[in-house]
Amino acid sequence: MNAEARSTGKQTRLAALRAALGQGALRSAQRMVNSLHPAEVAQLLESLPPAQREVVWEFVEPDSEGEVLIELSDSVRADLIRDMDADELVAAIEGMEVDDLADLVADLPETVTRQLLKSMDHTDRERLNLVLAWPEDSAGGLMNTDTVSVRADANVEVVLRYLRMRGELPNRTDSLFIVDRRNRYLGAVPLARLLTAEPEHPVGESMDIEAVRIAPDLPNHEVARLFQAHDLVSAAVVGGEGQLLGRITVDDVVDVISEEAAHSVMSMAGLKDEEDIFAGVLVSTRRRLLWLGINLITAFMAAAVVSRFQGTIAKVAALATLMPIVASMGGIAGTQTVTLIIRGLALGQIQWSNARWLLFKEIAVGGANGLIWAAVVGLITVSWFGTWRIAAIIAAAMLTNLIAAAIVGVVVPLTLRRMRVDPALSAGVILTTFTDCIGFATLLGLGALFLT
Repeated sequence: MNAEARSTGKQTRLAALRAALGQGALRSAQRMVNSLHPAEVAQLLESLPPAQREVVWEFVEPDSEGEVLIELSDSVRADLIRDMDADELVAAIEGMEVDDLADLVADLPETVTRQLLKSMDHTDRERLNLVLAWPEDSAGGLMNTDTVSVRADANVEVVLRYLRMRGELPNRTDSLFIVDRRNRYLGAVPLARLLTAEPEHPVGESMDIEAVRIAPDLPNHEVARLFQAHDLVSAAVVGGEGQLLGRITVDDVVDVISEEAAHSVMSMAGLKDEEDIFAGVLVSTRRRLLWLGINLITAFMAAAVVSRFQGTIAKVAALATLMPIVASMGGIAGTQTVTLIIRGLALGQIQWSNARWLLFKEIAVGGANGLIWAAVVGLITVSWFGTWRIAAIIAAAMLTNLIAAAIVGVVVPLTLRRMRVDPALSAGVILTTFTDCIGFATLLGLGALFLT
């Protein structure tokens, strides 16, 4: 079954479940819920209004609650945890992998956290503390401490016997890590290579000393870039003194990539990437107030520019008709440039060393598009108002605004990144302010010079 068929099947199951809930067929709905994968249950919960969400959460088997919680967005998870008692929470998260548990700890009540730590053995508690010692958005916060390591001088036969004695390997184990007596990381041996090696040979002979090693303080987006560049399934996390700390697996990296994509889209609208779409009216209103207020301030800035040319607009009413065209074209052109630059920054393709070339390229593109569309708008203006003077002014204003939009679209994201401000969060607002003000000032300023 291909990916498209699986996706269609999943959507069909979720649609059937929503239909059962809508019809009040609760027993049927409960059977459907318990047949779903935890990630599918999480998706369902996030797509339901609060009242139905509570009903479906009651259907989830206690043994699966922890797996579902880890798949949920922060806001939905926090709401569900708030309504769970301490014993239920501890039971739900018992046996959870350390990296997943570290993601949940911040949302747990303090009493539950203490109870959880008491129930863990010393080794697991140390592993959890190791992960929590690093920022959540770093490789250390992302890693799992459950690794399989062997010594380089051990024979292949001995290693294979050791693996059989373990009975099972951690999920997504594609390599064994080679360490010395002090647990310092030396390299990795792919399982496929180990299975085909001569039994009497030391495992170190099959070791890949160039295997990717990741520093625990490396940001998540850089980890994702490494996995993409090297097609990794897992990679070792190695401390400053060379000690093996843990490993990162591709499923964690997929989550990072998904979160980065959601963050970019939501931030450009001034929203949180983990925002619950079914949150209450007051909560949603409060979250959106700030950026609406900022946008209002920028709108007043553009209005202030227009107000300086009231006399010109009164004498040449056609300019008021054409103002939205100039602002809109500049905004669209700038948004295209900003989107490309933010994407390039996220992928590590853009540095200050190549920013100048990109700036001149975008100016050239803006100029070329400006000339083309200035000619089109000029011709339409002539046929509309019957005068070449207004046509020439709006053509000049459009050309100027598209070139300005290209400059702002490159410079603003780069400057914000240098200032350690997320470009996706504020570049759009700054861009709109510049293109509106420059577009209006150019159009109305030229009108004041040549038409009044």
